[in-house]
Amino acid sequence: MSRRFTIPATESDHIEFKEKLLSSVHLRPEKMQKLASQMKHRLQMGNGKAVYVLGVSDDGRSVGLSEIELEESLNVLKAVAIECGAVIDRVERFEENNLSIAKVIISSVAEPSRNHITVAVAGHVNHGKSTLLACLITGERDDGKKWLYLDTLPHEVERNLSADIHFALLGFNGSKPILLSNPLDRVERSRVAGEAQKLVSFVDTVGHEPWLRTTIRGILGQEIDYGILVVAADDGPTHITREHLGIMLATGLPVIVCITKSDKVAAERLEYVVDVTGGLLKRVGRIPYVIRREEDINLVMDKLSVVVPIIKTSSVTREGFDLLYSILRSLPARPKVSDKPLLLYIDRVYNVEGVGSVVSGSVRQGKLTAGSEVLVGPDPKGVFRMVKVRSIETHYARIPEAEPGYIVGAALRGVKHELLHRGMVLCDPALKPQAVYSFEAEVTVLSHPTRIGNGYEPVLHCHTIASSVKLTLLDRDYLKAGETGRVVMRFKYRPWYVVEGDKFIFREGKTKGIGTITRILETAG
Repeated sequence: MSRRFTIPATESDHIEFKEKLLSSVHLRPEKMQKLASQMKHRLQMGNGKAVYVLGVSDDGRSVGLSEIELEESLNVLKAVAIECGAVIDRVERFEENNLSIAKVIISSVAEPSRNHITVAVAGHVNHGKSTLLACLITGERDDGKKWLYLDTLPHEVERNLSADIHFALLGFNGSKPILLSNPLDRVERSRVAGEAQKLVSFVDTVGHEPWLRTTIRGILGQEIDYGILVVAADDGPTHITREHLGIMLATGLPVIVCITKSDKVAAERLEYVVDVTGGLLKRVGRIPYVIRREEDINLVMDKLSVVVPIIKTSSVTREGFDLLYSILRSLPARPKVSDKPLLLYIDRVYNVEGVGSVVSGSVRQGKLTAGSEVLVGPDPKGVFRMVKVRSIETHYARIPEAEPGYIVGAALRGVKHELLHRGMVLCDPALKPQAVYSFEAEVTVLSHPTRIGNGYEPVLHCHTIASSVKLTLLDRDYLKAGETGRVVMRFKYRPWYVVEGDKFIFREGKTKGIGTITRILETAG
């Protein structure tokens, strides 16, 4: 064997050549410690991944290994990986002249914090949602550009506004937040996800009115525990503020209000906005409570189903940030259903080079386990197919298992990328899912200029599903704003997986109403 291997300059930090590894030599304590330190460095530089090429000398010259030598080398690597809290993902073998060269891919495995909550952040465009989050997770003051840590798409940078859902995280160890010096660094985010005793995942939604559909997806599509409603002191509550508040309350979320940009207005204006926001909350049956000191947080913590804390903040002066850290640290994890079969609604679909099909979403119930076989579907004909979960990540940290509430990415084997779509589910075969064409529901019309009658065709949002439906009233001829009634809804173009008890929003432009599925009527197959 005379082939010579070279490491690409962009990959040299996480690739290691090894001629061979011997149990009698490399598993001795001093050698083991050296190899483990080396592997940890490679994993860190490779964003949780390291590549070892066995059967190749340090200068890149191929020497090859016999079957026995390769097996022994792999056993040594496995022992070192365990020492580093990592696993061997896969082994690729190349044969030449009856000798072998192996490419071994190793991945870090983080033990996720079980104290985990997910918080949706909503509010009008330019009210400071992304800036608030960026300053919160970095511990820095706003310099006018902090929002770039979250709004990273080219058209978001050009227009200075969010156009899609973005995710951020904040960890706590004890009472202290774990801050990120660079939120764009995947290695740093992975470290926080693995080290935090408590983890807060943020879903940063879109404030621009034309993208209301995206905001609804962010709130309904993820397994959200709490909502933060952002109101700018210089603008006050707007029609979008009311719309976003309505969506949060319709889904049963406890809400916290952050009055941002308090440094931009006089004290009288700030108090006026607090009063107007409080009046808005009272009109929807919630009690506003201004948080002024740490003791106030303890007073409201067990009353969040009715009481809405209001915190005055400034990303420039960092006013109110200590109180916001305290309330986030104190928020309890809400009950999750982990003893039922797995269910995850797909939010995004990726085709990753070298990995294949990857889907992301929030685990709704049960546990998603790496290596397990699950169903994905339904397709347009209502069919579910079996796939294998190759690996799972949360905030770029590889984990062996994800519990309810975790926002994860899962690499799948056994399905083509083009067959996967938002709104489909990953689920345990024990769930025995059926695709649904039509269902009965109880709905309440929130707003409509005239009235809703038979044949009305809104867009229904349920979990990550966004699909046109046709509505038939059961107990009256029409529904007006503020009225409740029983209806039948039928998906117009294809079936989806929904169940009794699922809550949904239906809209035509702005939000028109909310509802709950009471009975499944027609299924596929």
